[in-house]
Amino acid sequence: MTAAQQALLAARPDLVAIARWVASGARVLDLGCGDGALLKYLWQAKQAPGYGVEIDAAHVVECVRNDVNVLQMNLEDGLATFGDRSFDCVILSETLQAIHHTEQLMRDMLRVGREAIVSFPNFGYWPARLQVAFGHMPVSQELPYQWYDTPNVHLCTLQDFEDFCRRLGFRILERVALDRGRSVGLLPNLLGSLAVYRLGHGLTP
Repeated sequence: MTAAQQALLAARPDLVAIARWVASGARVLDLGCGDGALLKYLWQAKQAPGYGVEIDAAHVVECVRNDVNVLQMNLEDGLATFGDRSFDCVILSETLQAIHHTEQLMRDMLRVGREAIVSFPNFGYWPARLQVAFGHMPVSQELPYQWYDTPNVHLCTLQDFEDFCRRLGFRILERVALDRGRSVGLLPNLLGSLAVYRLGHGLTP
């Protein structure tokens, strides 16, 4: 692993779980891909070819510099550009909370991909609960914005997300809750600051 790859995974611990769940050679679609660093890593580590979707022009330029295939699109418009089962895996990494049309996008992800991987900050994390209890909106490493300048529109807890998946008929294949990059097994909805889910078709038993 290169120094750049190590730095990426250290800065974004959810990407470790994401990379582990992507099979070698899998076709990947990364929604809100930023500078394309994850897709570049997946190609180098897993020979997984992919496309990124990004709305920010500066990030699109960075994707090109990273030799990543990218389409400049607004995720709020849906994924009609892509056919059914076009990809093995569709990734939405720390972007869910900024999406207005959440249900439409999630349904599209499991139409376009055989599996979906979603990561998001956990609003049920105990320091966030404590800040709310003392009358303030939470601010943390995972939620770094003030209430008046945040791009986040739909914050949720692990329990909220799992209820949402059941309502949509999605199967939760795997879940990892993280705190400071470490996996949390006990009381994940309370002690995990970041959640990562691997989803498939069909309800979780």
